[in-house]
Amino acid sequence: MRQAPLYSRSRRAPAGAVSAAPDAPASPVTAVAPSTDPATLPPPVAATAQPPARWRRWFGRHERMLWGLSGAILVLGGVAAWQALNPGARALTQVDIDAAVRHSLEKEPLPSAYAKAYEIIRPSVVRVVGSDGDEPDPAKAEATPDAKRAKPVPLPKAAKPVPGDRKKQTASDTPEPGEPHLSTSTGSGVVIIDNGTILTNLHVVQGSKKLRVTFADGFESDATVVGIEPEHDLAVLRAKSIPDDLQAATMRSASDLQSGDQVIAVGYPFGIGPSVSGGVISGLKRDFRSPQGQRLLNNLIQFDAAANPGNSGGPLVTMDGSVVGIVTAILNPTEHRTFIGIGFAVPIDSAAGAAGMPPF
Repeated sequence: MRQAPLYSRSRRAPAGAVSAAPDAPASPVTAVAPSTDPATLPPPVAATAQPPARWRRWFGRHERMLWGLSGAILVLGGVAAWQALNPGARALTQVDIDAAVRHSLEKEPLPSAYAKAYEIIRPSVVRVVGSDGDEPDPAKAEATPDAKRAKPVPLPKAAKPVPGDRKKQTASDTPEPGEPHLSTSTGSGVVIIDNGTILTNLHVVQGSKKLRVTFADGFESDATVVGIEPEHDLAVLRAKSIPDDLQAATMRSASDLQSGDQVIAVGYPFGIGPSVSGGVISGLKRDFRSPQGQRLLNNLIQFDAAANPGNSGGPLVTMDGSVVGIVTAILNPTEHRTFIGIGFAVPIDSAAGAAGMPPF
């Protein structure tokens, strides 16, 4: 069956079409005048994508980021406003720091190294009073140097003189033959074991029939000699009763001492105390001979902290509060038994054997 063509090849107008005037030119498009009747106008076409809608979608995708950015801007603005109202302080310099430290030290000075060392050793220092058996008179004991003993200490006599020591030497507490007998004497000691074991000089207690010790807190007790070491002029005492809070001193070897190291000497010079004096180590491995040649001590520590009669048996202490020696004598080329700048102490290493302790 034959199909109708989709379009006509002929130029004839289709049926029902109005033919144009014969004298008018042919035109493929006929212009139609717009209608002015509102009823016949087509409805307006709405815009498919307006800018406000796009911005809303963008804000919705980046809402969290925008809130964070807004908060940061507010914080920065607040900081800027605060800085504008409160100008920043000047940067600190080393001069400012030094001035602040100086002001603090002037207001509250720090304790000296001597004071710190004394505070550590003070609870362990004791006074030792010897007598012939009668109750000692405290007033007389404080006024009597322990140098004046009735009997000499039986120390070995020197085999040869000490080189270089041509002047007469005087020990602070050295008993010599022919001196008058006194009923009481005073020296010093240091607690080395908290059971009441006390280290002192042998010449402090030699010849006494009764010994009494006074601890740092004022507690008093009788004491007995439990050990001696004559070659180092050392004696070990044991108190019969002790305070509840007795503290033993810390001892350390003197092998690492050097000349110039700071030390303090603590004791009861002339019975007054406890007293503390400060100085330095003047020398090591010194020898000392008593005025009458009755004793020779060697390997001594020489120091220049003031020591006088009554200091014998007291501790020589380093700045960390450790005992490195026992004060035993002073040198004075005159007849006076007073300090002129040269004192001697037995190293604590030598005291270990006398106390029944292992050497350092």
